[in-house]
Amino acid sequence: MTIDTASTHTASTDTASTPAVPVRTPVTRTVLMCKPEFFTVVYRINPWMDPALPTDTTLAVAQWQTLYDTYVGLGYEVHLIDPIDGLPDMVYAANGGFVIDNQAYGAKFTHVQRQAEGPAYMDWFGANGFDVRVPVETNEGEGDFLLVGDVILAGTGFRSDSDSHAELAEIAGRPVITLNLINPSFYHLDTAIAKLDETNIAYLPSAFDEPSLAILRERYPDAIIATEEDAAILGLNSYSDGYNVVIAARAKDFERELRARGYNPIGVDLSELLLGGGGVKCCTLELRR
Repeated sequence: MTIDTASTHTASTDTASTPAVPVRTPVTRTVLMCKPEFFTVVYRINPWMDPALPTDTTLAVAQWQTLYDTYVGLGYEVHLIDPIDGLPDMVYAANGGFVIDNQAYGAKFTHVQRQAEGPAYMDWFGANGFDVRVPVETNEGEGDFLLVGDVILAGTGFRSDSDSHAELAEIAGRPVITLNLINPSFYHLDTAIAKLDETNIAYLPSAFDEPSLAILRERYPDAIIATEEDAAILGLNSYSDGYNVVIAARAKDFERELRARGYNPIGVDLSELLLGGGGVKCCTLELRR
């Protein structure tokens, strides 16, 4: 069931027919980011990337800085990993691992162009007091793993191998639910699902096969269903603290839905980093001690 958004936008004196907007409570987050000092697009490993199109590293840094400043302004604890020349996608920190209960399950990237990022992030985890778990199976961290309440939603189909789901389940001691991605433009789970809080999500139905959709419909009957237009600018690639939801500034339908449901959407422009196939969430790795 989805909420009739028209009723949330229409003023009415009939309180019995006006849905109550839930009161949302923010939870302070701790995240890891990487400044895009070496960002550029020199290879193509996803449909968003085109080496023939010019990129502006200075603009990418400025847009990323706005995201960083937004998090600091929200009271988040933001850690930084040093960027490495020759690893232009390192800015997409979410892919660097999955951290839960002070355990850092490292990433093992599919494409050779990004494989050096895995050890770089694991070195950072180890140097900062996390229990590093070196992966056996191919996985791309929080790009394909989303902790929602007491379960981990896990994507497969393009980047993370489904065998990594069992590996993570053993490490995390939580159920891992496999979801199959079928649209190459939404090659990571965090491009097709947004976690809003511990019980609510938003998602794009066309990104998943039918068995996965059945799971999502059953578990999240009140989920926000994203528009294709918002998804096409990675509008779902957002980050939430349970009240504040940092989203792509152009994702206007998503913004309206969030406001109607009591969230506080905050738009940022990461259009330059979109040229590499990433958005807000891609730049954000949550650190859970």
